[in-house]
Amino acid sequence: MPKNSKVVKRDLDDEVIESVKDLLSNEDSSDDAFKKSELMVDDQEEKDVDVEEGSDVEDERPAWNSKLQYILAQVGFSVGLGNVWRFPYLCQKNGGGAYLVPYLILLLIIGIPLFFLELAVGQRIRRGSIGVWNYISPKLGGIGFASCVVCFFVALYYNVIIGWSLFYFSQSFQHPLPWDQCPLVKNASHTFVEPECEKSSATTYYWYREALNISSSLSESGGLNWKMTICLLAAWVMVCLAMIKGIQSSGKIMYFSSLFPYVVLLCFLIRGLLLNGSVDGIRHMFTPKLEIMLEPKVWREAATQVFFALGLGFGGVIAFSSYNKRDNNCHFDAVLVSFINFFTSVLATLVVFAVLGFKANIINEKCVTQNSEKILKLLKMGNLSQDMIPHHINFSSITAEDYNLVYDIIQKVKEEQFDSLGLKSCQIEDELDKAVQGTGLAFIAFTEAMTHFPASPFWSVMFFLMLVNLGLGSMFGTIEGIITPIVDTFKVRKEILTVICCLVAFFIGLIFVQRSGNYFVTMFDDYSATLPLLIVVILENIAVIRIYGIDKFMEDLKDMLGFSPSQYYYYMWKYVSPFVLLCLLVASIVQMGLSPPGYNAWIEDMAMEEFHSYPTWGMIVCISLMVLAILPVPIVYMVRRCNLIDDSSGSLASVSYKRGRIIKEPVNLEGDNTSLIHGKSPSEVPSPNFGKNIYRKQTGSPTLDTAPNGRYGIGYLMADMPDMPESDL
Repeated sequence: MPKNSKVVKRDLDDEVIESVKDLLSNEDSSDDAFKKSELMVDDQEEKDVDVEEGSDVEDERPAWNSKLQYILAQVGFSVGLGNVWRFPYLCQKNGGGAYLVPYLILLLIIGIPLFFLELAVGQRIRRGSIGVWNYISPKLGGIGFASCVVCFFVALYYNVIIGWSLFYFSQSFQHPLPWDQCPLVKNASHTFVEPECEKSSATTYYWYREALNISSSLSESGGLNWKMTICLLAAWVMVCLAMIKGIQSSGKIMYFSSLFPYVVLLCFLIRGLLLNGSVDGIRHMFTPKLEIMLEPKVWREAATQVFFALGLGFGGVIAFSSYNKRDNNCHFDAVLVSFINFFTSVLATLVVFAVLGFKANIINEKCVTQNSEKILKLLKMGNLSQDMIPHHINFSSITAEDYNLVYDIIQKVKEEQFDSLGLKSCQIEDELDKAVQGTGLAFIAFTEAMTHFPASPFWSVMFFLMLVNLGLGSMFGTIEGIITPIVDTFKVRKEILTVICCLVAFFIGLIFVQRSGNYFVTMFDDYSATLPLLIVVILENIAVIRIYGIDKFMEDLKDMLGFSPSQYYYYMWKYVSPFVLLCLLVASIVQMGLSPPGYNAWIEDMAMEEFHSYPTWGMIVCISLMVLAILPVPIVYMVRRCNLIDDSSGSLASVSYKRGRIIKEPVNLEGDNTSLIHGKSPSEVPSPNFGKNIYRKQTGSPTLDTAPNGRYGIGYLMADMPDMPESDL
């Protein structure tokens, strides 16, 4: 046995040893030589056995403390800020309650099946995204690297949003709230309201000027915003501390970060339903517009929302499920998490429109008051006759219904001169139709509504703490999608890698806390993830169904779950999901081509947003983001195809999997091959008892293969040993 080999003694039927040479091999499944050496084992004992005492185990793969902790982690990852500020906007924009129909259909067609596929693959192979796809086909190993790149891009700007929420959270401990009123400006002669605020609103002014101190264009950097820089640093410190021990540290935090948002949403719903006008908002929200439901755009946006709501393609789902026991019921997990995600979106929609209905009612009352005063002035000036005003109307306490009655009468009588009167129609539906999403909803519309709440600082603290927790839950999964694959593949220390990753991300993220940083957030949000993730998930589907084999995968699921999954998934994975994903990819490319690439810039003088096209360098950055995200796929494919990686090195490390536990062992690949199994010379190798059925395929090549009939379909890898007596096998 070579001196640099480490001996770990175990029963052969309980261990699997795979060298990095095997993980990174460029063997093609179509190559005959690849299938010349294979050991197939029908394992007699099906129990999971812990590592024996005294074994030289250096590194055990972590595991979830409980099933609840795992479910909360998956829920925390999938339920994020998009459920609160994206889903309600899409629901309102695309037919109200009718939007739920295409959303549910697409959740069943692509959402649950693909989420189940990622859970099953991660749980079966027990590696991160890089190891999973490398295991299935080395030529498709770039899928895992592409997922890591996308996760990194998303983490860069997603944590900036958490930083914004931290800033608003820190400013909420004062009464009145700082965005309650427009600031006053004093000069030598008099005091006046800040013009930029007067032209917009107090919450809009506070967001753009006080919080972001935004510049007028992408090209105008304006230097760092020190307040947001500190908040971004705080956000990355929180993520780093939570992730530094992997799921051992982040898993415990999940109990709070995943459950607290539901407490806040329920509190907001109860409080919102007690507010005047909340029912109008909810009624407007869920009034179905069936004609809109038939438009292709609605289905495209519903499919996109389903896709991103579940976190498909990021690698976080695979990473989390890789820490499960192999007999965990991942089918139940997929259905449960998917529907929790859906009902969370509906709950958030109820909350948002209850509050927006209250806000719309306040704005509508102001509109009625202002226009009633105009009507009184017109009556005094003689421009309007008192005879046209119904006798029961009392302008000192006029209701919205009475005002609209007077408005309609004046419009009919003064049809030709009506525009010159300057009267406005005060309809609560008009205010509710103003669709807002993203930062406009969270930091402007919702904050404005909360200023009218009794005890508004308390509700503001709760709301922004909820946003921080929603963001952190998604960030944990995103960072896990980066850390786990790299640790599994390159065997680096998780603590060191986590700190380095967070430091690098913070320094790169400084571009988002410039005065022009909000425009970069928009750019990354639009271009860094959408198309690359669609391509990644399409390739994932192809890798499992075509390369690995759907029949073999269904058998693996039967072994893991203890029952055969429904044939529904067979047809979804093989036919329906790939077709829908391809249609979604084409539709997204067409939509991107038809939409002029640009951003909404805040113009200080006009106190309003104005659409600007990206400059040439901005377009280069947008294209680079998409190319860099998907570039690992063709690079790894060509490297494998052209055999550019030399796998003959004798200094590669090996990874030992013992019922899901990982052990790192240095191996001399040029030494005695039997040492890979027992660390003994051939003469010392005993005849092991494998179970019922053992047979060996044709030998004569050192090429390795996996046995398809193992306990979990993984099989056992053995080096070719032509000198070993047949009886020893």
